[in-house]
Amino acid sequence: MVKKGEWVRIHSTVLKAEERTAKLPEDTKGCPLEMWTKGFLQEDAEIGDVVTVMTASNRMEKGTLIEVNPYWKHSYGTFIPELVQIDKQLREIMFGGDK
Repeated sequence: MVKKGEWVRIHSTVLKAEERTAKLPEDTKGCPLEMWTKGFLQEDAEIGDVVTVMTASNRMEKGTLIEVNPYWKHSYGTFIPELVQIDKQLREIMFGGDK
């Protein structure tokens, strides 16, 4: 159970593919326009329920509850040993050694 007031992320479809303008590129025309929004849950719910959230800018948005306490999960990737060697070479070229 996710409690009212929790920071959550919801998903909704803004426009179905057939509702979008014809002026879009072909690969985009066939896709719905989707929105992922974060906000404060306005009622107790379960993941998968259709809920309302209040965003940080005080807008009310409705969508399917998909995540509680969302956070960024991206990174710059794993360690690449070659970059250490490139760093050393670059410092030698630019400054004449490790600094």
